Amino acid sequence: MSKELSIEISSHAKEQMFERGVSENQVRIAIRQGEEEPARKGRFMYTKNFSFKKTWRDREYNIKQVVSVVAKENDKLIVVTVYAYYF
Repeated sequence: MSKELSIEISSHAKEQMFERGVSENQVRIAIRQGEEEPARKGRFMYTKNFSFKKTWRDREYNIKQVVSVVAKENDKLIVVTVYAYYF
């Protein structure tokens, strides 16, 4: 589903991206290349692990996992929120 549709990022998702240290490019890569699974309310989650090897909030991590939660509306995907997990 995610390969051909345009991607729009909601203002809430942009706020979450900023707070969680996720770039717009990482969100788009997670949607285009990540693992898709169903989410609540008929939405989908796209999960992708990125090599990180940096410090986040005073701790060092090797991997950043980005999870984009997406709703499909007509001919586009709307990113409703974004999660980041560091390990």
